[in-house]
Amino acid sequence: MNLQIFEGFGQTMQEVAIALLPLAILFAIFHFVFLKLPLRKLLDIGIGFVLTFAGLSLFLQGVHIGFMPFGEKMGGVLGGLSYRWVLIPIGFVIGFFAIYAEPAVAVMVEQAEKVSGGYIPEKLLLYTLSIGVGISVALSMVRLIYGFSLWYFIIPGYIIAFVMIRYAPKTFTSIAFDSGGVSTGPMTATFVLAMFTGIASQIEGRDPLLDGFGMVAMVALAPILSVLTLGILFSRKEKGQYASDDSRAKAHHHDR
Repeated sequence: MNLQIFEGFGQTMQEVAIALLPLAILFAIFHFVFLKLPLRKLLDIGIGFVLTFAGLSLFLQGVHIGFMPFGEKMGGVLGGLSYRWVLIPIGFVIGFFAIYAEPAVAVMVEQAEKVSGGYIPEKLLLYTLSIGVGISVALSMVRLIYGFSLWYFIIPGYIIAFVMIRYAPKTFTSIAFDSGGVSTGPMTATFVLAMFTGIASQIEGRDPLLDGFGMVAMVALAPILSVLTLGILFSRKEKGQYASDDSRAKAHHHDR
């Protein structure tokens, strides 16, 4: 097969440049009016812009020529399996590692650990998000195989999330809803979505447009529920620790 890997690369670079240009202009305005950064720092930021431009251009080109076609072909093969129940554990594994490799998620968990002073460990948050999304992709496979409506998952899920907000710390609530957005990044929206439409096209009675889509909505919900669950567990652990400290303090006072 003759694969033209740089076919349409100029158009991709143009799209990335248009997307980054407003940020560059805004930064230039802030620099000359307010920040007035030293030349060394300015050079570092400029190199960062160039690397971002090159990285996004190459990544999107890779998506167009590799990720999406591979996802569709893989979905076509998986959808043709006679034992369709195996798609459920496969969905969990794919969802887990898709989020584990998601660039936006890596940035968010690093920022969460940094800003919280280590209170929210980066690895723990990353595994929580990955497990949550893995479960949501597995449930999306269940919906695809058995033809359940998306409403049966989305409406109860958000109701549970809003109930959990009452019991989770505010810090985790904010991170939970942010994580729902960053989890639906390029890894999920390119590879996994293309795979789902490929599977839907192979299952009799399924419409790729109606049944192949909707997975991203479930992926956006899953991190909210998983991070809120982590927050509730953290708060219970803290309450138990405070109760233990109080009891030790009272026992020490009583001995005196």
